[in-house]
Amino acid sequence: MQRASVAPAGLDTPAPAKLGWQAAIANTVAGLGYELVDVERAQRGLLRVYIDRIPGRQYFARHGAVEPDAVVGLVAQTEQISEFVTVEDCETVTRQLQYVLEVEGLDYARLEVSSPGLDRPLKREADFLRFAGQLVSVTFKQPFQNRKSWQGLLTSSAEGFGLVFKEGKTEQVLNFTFDEVREARLVPAVDFKGRKAKPAGTAGSAAGDPGSGGSGAGNNAVAPVDKDGGGGLATPQPMDDGDRNR
Repeated sequence: MQRASVAPAGLDTPAPAKLGWQAAIANTVAGLGYELVDVERAQRGLLRVYIDRIPGRQYFARHGAVEPDAVVGLVAQTEQISEFVTVEDCETVTRQLQYVLEVEGLDYARLEVSSPGLDRPLKREADFLRFAGQLVSVTFKQPFQNRKSWQGLLTSSAEGFGLVFKEGKTEQVLNFTFDEVREARLVPAVDFKGRKAKPAGTAGSAAGDPGSGGSGAGNNAVAPVDKDGGGGLATPQPMDDGDRNR
């Protein structure tokens, strides 16, 4: 026997559950076609969101992320195609996050959306696979030869990952798994494989040359705003050299 249930008269349908900070930000960034690199909640209500472009995806200065089959129709209208995060990318994500955070009732004082910069953190195992072949700094949970921090060329294999470095004149490999890592970052260099560094610089939410101001692993492209729409935060500073190369 089939029955149809009806809510009692006078009772409203329960409102959908509100999203938490991480879910709201992650869903918004992914929905706009970007990768969420990291989220920081700092003092005085500062919310920092770091984004990057997804490898293999086409991005246009005026249109953001688009699907491959839409590329042809947009080529004539675009100003640039780049793998690096631009100020426009940060502004696009900032506007959408302002709306989503307000709808979800998630309070903050200032919002800053930024590219990850030259020393991009490697947070997920997929990051290690993506940046294999580049120079990285890794801090392990447990020391090896009385050291936790090592720097070298990142490699990947079916067994895990490795750091290739020189000890004197001898090239050595330190093998490790993702679970052994506490923290890892790209090491800034003049010319990465496929990711060329540029002189440090920043761009505010309404200033800067989009063709030269943004980067995924180059300049920091930043769009900072107060909750009421104001701006003016400085670019986040990378780790000290002493912390990176102990």
